[in-house]
Amino acid sequence: MGERDVHSTLNAVWRMEAAKIIAALARQVRDVGLAEELAQDALLAALERWPTDGIPDNPGAWLMTTARNRAIDRLRHFQLQRRKQDALGYEIERDQLAAQASQQVDPDDDIGDDLLRLMFVACHPVLGTEARVALTLRMLGGLATDEIARAFLVPEATVAQRIVRAKRTLSERQVPFEVPRGEERDARLGSVLEVLYLIFNEGYAATAGDDLMRPALCEEALRLCRVLARLAPRDPEVHGLLALMALQASRQRARVDASGAPVLLADQDRSRWDRLLIRHGLTALARASALGGAGGPYALQAAIAACHARARRVEDTDWMLMTALYARLAERVPSPVVELNRAVAVSMAEGPAAALPLVEAIAEHPALRQYHLLPTVRGDLLQKLGRHGEARAAFEQAAALARNAREKALLLARAEACGS
Repeated sequence: MGERDVHSTLNAVWRMEAAKIIAALARQVRDVGLAEELAQDALLAALERWPTDGIPDNPGAWLMTTARNRAIDRLRHFQLQRRKQDALGYEIERDQLAAQASQQVDPDDDIGDDLLRLMFVACHPVLGTEARVALTLRMLGGLATDEIARAFLVPEATVAQRIVRAKRTLSERQVPFEVPRGEERDARLGSVLEVLYLIFNEGYAATAGDDLMRPALCEEALRLCRVLARLAPRDPEVHGLLALMALQASRQRARVDASGAPVLLADQDRSRWDRLLIRHGLTALARASALGGAGGPYALQAAIAACHARARRVEDTDWMLMTALYARLAERVPSPVVELNRAVAVSMAEGPAAALPLVEAIAEHPALRQYHLLPTVRGDLLQKLGRHGEARAAFEQAAALARNAREKALLLARAEACGS
């Protein structure tokens, strides 16, 4: 096998195993930053040795064993305080002796608990939202700094600083490497779900740039949510978020045409929707309901997405049910964005004349001043009502606010159509 093939294999193994290795090491050394350094040392060792020694039969176990050896060396080299060295060094050496006895380490030992701990640490509320997102993608997603920077259209140095500061903050605040319990766990779980949803949304509808979507981010968020669902199988909101992501992701292939231009929901070729993802989403939604979470924010949004997924044609959509679900969501999570979406459902169920007053009622809300979808929805309703001059102005306003090049082009085209 050539060196290029070895590097390709190592990259694939690293993407799959990095989170497990870092999680296991963090449990032992009680420091997320140090755990990542040790894992990176193992990666460098593989880059040096695999091209000549060949790829091991169990690459993940090789990386884990090497990282644990590095941990022992590091602990000995720096002569950590006696108590910490005794406690941590004994634990790691015990694992290493067991590995030598069996000639391999099982990287899945206690891995469920370790991954869950790492997820809660990376999404700790002591960190800002941007830091949580960057650290989660780095630690659990296995994304390199430059990949995260490209995904969010920020300089690589900015992402690197966020990650370094996040790890420093976790160390300085002595955040315990554990899964919290009781009310604290519920609060922290909300932070984990929020980060995963933010990552997914940025992939599903890119804030800026030349592409409407960044599918890799959607896939990464969906993968991490599946991990979380396996680790917390009885939490209804986890399954609610998993359902929402799967149902939304099922429409990705139909959301753009061959040139990458956006395709509105009503115009999408529904035969291109991913039926397997839809089945997975509906199964996760049923699981959330069975666990008593049908009224949770993510489950309600998933139920709305399910209304689209179940309809083979746009005319078959149960808009009345969708309107009722949005009303429940507005009660649970009051938000002008939810009200805007409810107005869209009302327009489909009762007509644009019934929906326009709902949009006008929230038009001056401070949170929507720079939100390009507000004038977009307003323009759509005005166009349907035959008020083409006002609709054109609304679409032009939306285009001026849009930061995504694809959305801006679509809105300008709609404005031009109103003028003609």
